[in-house]
Amino acid sequence: MEQTSSTSLLRTKSDQLVEAIAAAKGSARARLPRLSAEFAVGAPESVRMLSRKPSRRLTPPSPGGGGANNTHIRKSRSAQMKLDLDELSSGSVLSRASSASLGFSFTGFSVRPDESADSKAFSDDENSEDLEAGTKKKRSIQAEPTLPIYLKFTEVSYKIVIKGVTFTEEKDILNGITGAVDPGEVLALMGPSGCGKTTLLSLLGGRIRDPTAGSITYNQHPYSKLLKSRIGFVTQDDILFPHLTVKETMIYAARLRLPRTLAKEEKDKRAMDVIYELGLDRCQDTMIGGSFVRGVSGGERKRVCIGNEIIINPSLLFLDEPTSGLDSTTALRIVDILHEIAEAGKTVITTIHQPSSRLFHKFDKLILLEFLLDLANGNINDVSVPSELDDKLQTWNSMEEPTRNNNGKPSPAIVHEYLVGCYETRVAETEKKKLLAPVPAEEELKSKVRSMKREWGASWSEQYVLLFHRGIKERWHDYFSWLRITQVIATALILGMLWWQSGGDSPSQLQDQAGLLFFIAVFWGFFPVFTAIFTFPQEKAMLSKERAADMYRLSAYFAARTTSDLPLDLLLPLIFLLVVYFMAGLKQDASSFLLTAVTVFLCIVVAQGLGLAIGATLMDLKKATTLASVTVMTFMLAGGYFIKKVPGFIVWLRDLSFNYHTFKLLLKVQYEHKTSSVNGVQIDSGVKEVGALAAMAVAYRLLAYISLRRMKLQ
Repeated sequence: MEQTSSTSLLRTKSDQLVEAIAAAKGSARARLPRLSAEFAVGAPESVRMLSRKPSRRLTPPSPGGGGANNTHIRKSRSAQMKLDLDELSSGSVLSRASSASLGFSFTGFSVRPDESADSKAFSDDENSEDLEAGTKKKRSIQAEPTLPIYLKFTEVSYKIVIKGVTFTEEKDILNGITGAVDPGEVLALMGPSGCGKTTLLSLLGGRIRDPTAGSITYNQHPYSKLLKSRIGFVTQDDILFPHLTVKETMIYAARLRLPRTLAKEEKDKRAMDVIYELGLDRCQDTMIGGSFVRGVSGGERKRVCIGNEIIINPSLLFLDEPTSGLDSTTALRIVDILHEIAEAGKTVITTIHQPSSRLFHKFDKLILLEFLLDLANGNINDVSVPSELDDKLQTWNSMEEPTRNNNGKPSPAIVHEYLVGCYETRVAETEKKKLLAPVPAEEELKSKVRSMKREWGASWSEQYVLLFHRGIKERWHDYFSWLRITQVIATALILGMLWWQSGGDSPSQLQDQAGLLFFIAVFWGFFPVFTAIFTFPQEKAMLSKERAADMYRLSAYFAARTTSDLPLDLLLPLIFLLVVYFMAGLKQDASSFLLTAVTVFLCIVVAQGLGLAIGATLMDLKKATTLASVTVMTFMLAGGYFIKKVPGFIVWLRDLSFNYHTFKLLLKVQYEHKTSSVNGVQIDSGVKEVGALAAMAVAYRLLAYISLRRMKLQ
């Protein structure tokens, strides 16, 4: 009896708990906005936005914005598919999609004032707690005036060409995407992986030029390069220099991107303001970090990326999955930041993958790609069929094609046809009228998009100096790692011991010591090539990102990048020579040592240029390494030590070998006073060799620059 009573008591408590949960769920469900969807597939993947609530902007509302009729949408029994609200709130409906290229149009929805007030209990808009920074404060993203830009895109399509060994085919990435977003609004692009969110965002942000079909306008004008200074674009991957601190990253961005009219101190202050407003003050002196370097957290790194873009006070801000990989609290803080940015009159467009319900309710507008594809494919087991479609099925029973599946639901073909009809009759015409309506802005405001001038944030010399210092700070850790220093010193000690005090005047002694000089020419021709090869392929993403934002001139970057390596590249060879030169007993006077060092430095500059040219031309590390290996080996064999007489038809190869010219110069410095030739190599004035090395240094770098200039910014 006691056991029975205990069991009954447990069941009673369990039932009470279930009832409490059901009541809470019903209360929360009552607060959720009702979503009614009018589907169609007539124009494949024609997508319309969901508008959650009216815009917060101070500018006049868009003609296509939701009016009184959209305050609360009632369910239509005959014309609209009913969605299970439980699935909508949990996000399961949003995640059901297939790989087909298809889209749907939806009516706008908004929240009533009382519902909006209820939902505030779930948001952290007021006084959100900064768990990473350990502070509790209200953020205030800079609300400086900016040029409002109304973005519209109509029937946007995009295709790519896939080239195989025996075939070539086109693949549709986007097909008939339509929508609009105004200043003060946050538009979210949602959909499963591979549905084209990033492609659409890149098209709207000008990162991919010229869609296959359709139009994209900014204040009713097409995209132009002048808009670069008005657009901020945060990529999905956090592209940052790992060895720079948060503060250094923001300051370099401010000095390069902010207008020249601002003084250096004003730019630095702006950078610090953004750091404090994004809650990065605690980690401002911490390195960004990367795969092999410890640094800031993922949320802090993402806020640094956002800060790099909002520092210029953009009119349009694009973000590619800014919450991916972040915990729910950090993701909510990122979205709160986006809202504060939009409230300043900016237009914000972001892609997002599987948002929580709290994040979902914070977006003003929503575009769903490939949404509800299961419906179009007939997978509607858990969705009720509208009575209108049921009525039509009765009249289609005479068709040869079966109208129902084994489970009694409509077949995919029937559902597809029904969706096409709904879109064409109920949605398509209304949406076209809204998009064709004029932008609610003055003509003077619209014309500013075209009248803007392309201005650099710094002069060429200022860009060069900033990029030079940034390059040295970033690469200092790599160049002077203990592994590299150990490699150079260990090699020098081994050479010094093998050729210990090898000086002498006999031919055999000179020939032995010539082997050391040839190894020095080969080692410092080989080492810099394979270091420089990685330069541009590794920085391709950063270069594309910063050039797409008009951060600096390519010529300034190239000059700074190649010259900032020189101080780092020349220090280790100097240490190497100090060890080898005196251990091996080479010519003991200051002028000979200095000339030997200059010759080695000139060889390094040429070898570095060759590596830069190969890397910039191929932009593929595997291919570049293979080509460099063959090239360096060929130059080494033609270097004058292994073979004395080269056949006439290939003698030009020796003239192209910088190892050969370096070897001859080293022989001249050491043995000019002793003999006229060593090991079959003639010692002459050295003018030809110096001229050849100087010409190679210039030619290789010119080739590298031309290759970078032709690189596509995608």
